[in-house]
Amino acid sequence: MNFRKLIPVLLVVVLALGVGFAAHAQDDLIPVRLQLKWVTQAQFAGYYAADRLGYYEEAGLDVEILPGGPDIGPQQVVAAGGAEFGIDWMGSHLASREQGSGAVSIAQVFQRSGMREVAWADSGIETISDLAGNVVGVWGFGNQFPLFAALVKEGLDPNNPDDVTIFNQPFDMNAFLNREIDAAAAMTYNELAQVLEFVDEDGTFPVFTLDDLNVIDLNQVGTAMLEDHIFANEEWLAQEGNEQIAIDFIAASLRGWAYCRDNPEDCVQWVLEEGSTLGEGHQRWMMNEINKLIWPSENGVGILDLDLYDTTADIALTYEVVSQEPDEGAIRTDLAEAALAQLQEQFPDEDFFGLNWEPAVVEITPNGE
Repeated sequence: MNFRKLIPVLLVVVLALGVGFAAHAQDDLIPVRLQLKWVTQAQFAGYYAADRLGYYEEAGLDVEILPGGPDIGPQQVVAAGGAEFGIDWMGSHLASREQGSGAVSIAQVFQRSGMREVAWADSGIETISDLAGNVVGVWGFGNQFPLFAALVKEGLDPNNPDDVTIFNQPFDMNAFLNREIDAAAAMTYNELAQVLEFVDEDGTFPVFTLDDLNVIDLNQVGTAMLEDHIFANEEWLAQEGNEQIAIDFIAASLRGWAYCRDNPEDCVQWVLEEGSTLGEGHQRWMMNEINKLIWPSENGVGILDLDLYDTTADIALTYEVVSQEPDEGAIRTDLAEAALAQLQEQFPDEDFFGLNWEPAVVEITPNGE
């Protein structure tokens, strides 16, 4: 699929209007809500930074950031009018749109996938095909689609217990650490760190290192799908003035992410102050790993790589995440393009590409403390 010719580019129109950041009185701020994909953590640090630094207020917005959780689906919240914007993965987005959610992806923040499937090094599980006959953990709410696509690619039916037994994995690694399951889903920025941070009952640390694990990278398997992006509802976007609200929200959010790239320690502290239950060491690891997923952004932060989108959409169709080719309205690039142009015009000395950024070396700490 090639969506390049199907997506209108409104950048010239937006720039002609001369939109940009300006000071706003508190009473003039437009209230909007952002529904996160998961609980408060550094995965969403850029949005907290945009709030703390006043970027949203400069854009004329009063943004309420709503934490997610195991029983909260961002697509459902936005579809029901509980938030104007949401964060989700592209596979879940396409599936929900096919089911009538009306969701539209408007800015692609993560440029690469952090999802892995991990097994113990002594398990003999080194590839997706080795998962046959085993108990395999993965999360729901659309997070399962990249793994399911990988299983189908290897001729394994995730819905057939004769092929593989799918374990509805909580958002922790306890079942894996207790060897109740043979493999577990793990994000590089969260669950993988939880295994490495584990402290034994007698205080031994470290108990496990990467040498104790077989890590299956879904990017290498070929079924990695685009992850955290900003979406909105198409009916909301069609209302007068809301496209500009979306542009302003995207711009302020992306500026927050650029700040977290260059000032990760500030962003870690803000996440902790927002009430994260995860420790400072864990959040510091997460912030570094999240930055790896965003930077470098070769086309500019927030800009969707249409080749990667085509790959994600093809995987979704081929491996039955969706039953038909996604319609052209599932994504829009014009709003993020306008937001990036706005940022470059207003803040010419700030870097929104991060081409020379290098990740830090972050030490694993006991229990992530």
